[in-house]
Amino acid sequence: MASPRSRVAVLRTSPATVLRDYHELMNLAGYQEVVDRTADTALKINISWHYFFPASSTTPWQLDGVIRAMLRDGYDRDLIHGCHNRTVVIDAHLGERENKQIDVIRAHGLRNVHLYEGEEWIDIREAVGDLVDEFLVLRDVYPDGFSIPKRFIGENIIHLPTVKTHVFTTTTGAMKNAFGGLLNERRHWTHPVIHETLVDLLKIQKRIHKGVFAVMDGTFAGDGPGPRCMHPHVKNVILASADQVAIDAVAAKLMGFDPLDIKFIRLAHDLGLGTGDVRDIEIVGDPTVLDENWHFKGPFEEMTFAAKNQHRIYWGPLKKPVEWSLKTWLAPWAYLASVTYHDLYWYPKNGNRRVHEALQSDWGRLFHNWEKLEPDENGFPGLGEPPTGFRHTTTDLLKQGGKLLVTALKESPEVAALPPGGGRLPRPHQPA
Repeated sequence: MASPRSRVAVLRTSPATVLRDYHELMNLAGYQEVVDRTADTALKINISWHYFFPASSTTPWQLDGVIRAMLRDGYDRDLIHGCHNRTVVIDAHLGERENKQIDVIRAHGLRNVHLYEGEEWIDIREAVGDLVDEFLVLRDVYPDGFSIPKRFIGENIIHLPTVKTHVFTTTTGAMKNAFGGLLNERRHWTHPVIHETLVDLLKIQKRIHKGVFAVMDGTFAGDGPGPRCMHPHVKNVILASADQVAIDAVAAKLMGFDPLDIKFIRLAHDLGLGTGDVRDIEIVGDPTVLDENWHFKGPFEEMTFAAKNQHRIYWGPLKKPVEWSLKTWLAPWAYLASVTYHDLYWYPKNGNRRVHEALQSDWGRLFHNWEKLEPDENGFPGLGEPPTGFRHTTTDLLKQGGKLLVTALKESPEVAALPPGGGRLPRPHQPA
């Protein structure tokens, strides 16, 4: 039998059985062989949008299912915590409330760590030594080095991504979920070499963590220009694995892509960091799920205005005249443009309607009524009624968007680090 590091567990699920299914899933994938009981475990929550948007961020039942499974299997509650990173354009505190993740953390009495608030970050060479010399691109992107959270060294990490597409990497999942936690807010410097960056980050994880595991939610799956402006689909699938490459490969195959055509999966596979060829992965649980092909169109067929211009800046005709500005004190223009487009335009115009439609589904009803529902030992036998109106009014979204614009400017590392009267930015390894 294959080791747990080349095994992916896949199950079909429903709201009525989702808690039982997550427990079975994690054990099928061998998580107890990987997640050290004596070490602190970070549950790396994904927030790709501070507003709820189906398939975009860690679902409350995903987080709840993982915590309940660990507690049922005897893991110490005091050695489990929620873990969040920050980006300038995503408000993690708003996101954990809007996506109801903080409700789950509080219900279980766990610690909740925000990596940019009171946490020590240390230089990458101090953290991983000569592994720095084996990086594919990060030495070139950050010639003066960069920092990672000190608390990660010796911790387990369980990534909690969702099944979705991405405008930079075709798909996104377990490997991409490390992006926010391991790089500071100048992560956009890596976008031109994003695939190689994800491989370097996986190398770092293998060096610093006691155990690395991923639990991926595909109850909703997102197609289109993700990780935000997607078309959500109900797919009723959950996945888990200790092999970050393999779980991303299986998710990609389900979405209808050839995993080895996706550069970050191919690179990691070729370097022996995991298994990207689905033929070489042991599928446990319900292997018939892999007979499905969801025929997702992917992120490039229906790109948003914002996504098209990101591609022009990082890989197209705007690279030379514009990209340089993103490494100077001028960079906040890009943050403000992103918030303006996504939060003040796209979500009120398109997202609100798509969210409302998704909330009519069983998973949507579960989300909508989450705070009022009582599970049994298997899941949620009752789901309550769906909402009758939009989750947010357009007026409320516009007001919140205005606040987010101010926050994005005020908390941008370039503005915070700019000395009086201007001058050079601090070195990239200094986190904001």
